[in-house]
Amino acid sequence: MFVNKFKPISISLSPNVQKDDVALALKLLFQPWKWKKGSSIKELENDFKKYLGVKYAHSFNSGRSAFFAILKILNLPKGSDVLLQAFTCNAVPNPILWAGLNPVYVDCANDFNIDIENLKSKILNLKSVIVVQHTFGLPANMDEIMNWANSNNVTVIEDCAHALGAEWNGNPSASLRPGKVGTFGKASFFSFSRDKVISSVYGGMAVTNDDELGRKLEKLQKEFGQPSLLWVKQQLLHPILLHYFILPLYKFLDLGKLFLIFSQWIHLLSKAVSRKEKRGLRPDYFPKALPNGLAALAQNQLNKLEKFNAHRRQLAEFYYKELQGTKFILPTRSDLVGKIFLRFVVRHPKAHEIIYEAWHKENILLGDWYTTPIAPDDTKIEEMKYRSGQCPNAEKLAQETLNLPTHINISIEEAKRVIDFLKKYA
Repeated sequence: MFVNKFKPISISLSPNVQKDDVALALKLLFQPWKWKKGSSIKELENDFKKYLGVKYAHSFNSGRSAFFAILKILNLPKGSDVLLQAFTCNAVPNPILWAGLNPVYVDCANDFNIDIENLKSKILNLKSVIVVQHTFGLPANMDEIMNWANSNNVTVIEDCAHALGAEWNGNPSASLRPGKVGTFGKASFFSFSRDKVISSVYGGMAVTNDDELGRKLEKLQKEFGQPSLLWVKQQLLHPILLHYFILPLYKFLDLGKLFLIFSQWIHLLSKAVSRKEKRGLRPDYFPKALPNGLAALAQNQLNKLEKFNAHRRQLAEFYYKELQGTKFILPTRSDLVGKIFLRFVVRHPKAHEIIYEAWHKENILLGDWYTTPIAPDDTKIEEMKYRSGQCPNAEKLAQETLNLPTHINISIEEAKRVIDFLKKYA
């Protein structure tokens, strides 16, 4: 077994987990009476409302469950079109399919967000719904989107899975007020998955300022009920095993990955995306409400949100400085205020080669999102109702992008390791 001398640098596998999160998960593991019911659910929802400045926030066991709940309460006719961008995860089209609706894909621009001109050409009726994804924590142009949507009776749902804490400051001359993403659309959803801004391994939130939708979300949350005790236990185990076994074993390359796969195969841990979801089907643990144990993990991370995002911006500044003037195409610099950089995404014609070599030679895991227009790359995209060639720019970007880590456990010294490796291609 080859031993890599370097500590692994990862961008996924629950990267936000810190010692206090592990200690909390370990404590909760031995308090099964707190797994489903307790005070943490309401505390998290109330703090989330205060943070965003919204009237209603209802928690679910994933971002896709939260999105599914929003679609259900909109009472759209069966087969209605829901527009979303390509260069996304199957967690977005799947709830559309589960709700009996029709996903219509829009191309993305070079900033990884929805191409607004392409969006306008795809509207097929006067009661369309669009999902605006703030990719990688870089806010979409909400001035232009909301002005156009309001003028055309189009319902906007914001996908903030990557963007908790991001802000759209907008154009001073525009009518739209500045604010946090998730506060502009009819409703919005957030994710607390294992690779998001804050992580409870699984979890999500649906928010709205609409009184009727807020009441319906609360009712639906109760109807969904709680996931099983076994499922909750799997999620509580994840940060513990990750901290003490999985990541340490990644210095042995394949051993860490094999341990993770084995743990999932024997159902000790859950998978981020199930086999069913890759085929457009719904696993039985979605949709559900957020259990108390995971709400406690999410609450602990929410308390550290500003620290997390300040650290991300610091690393983004470093990457900008070090890669300026190289062959890597960087995100538009502009003002860092408002952007949170869930990942720092760069483009290079040899992106996939770089990703492969980084892992096998330097123990650096790069490039988790997105190598296909609908991730992960083994998703049956035809089951997502996506046709090859439908969104050419999204497909092009999927071949050219790689992600640099920005999470709280990546130090500047480790970021320098990443940069030193990338400069071979610069």
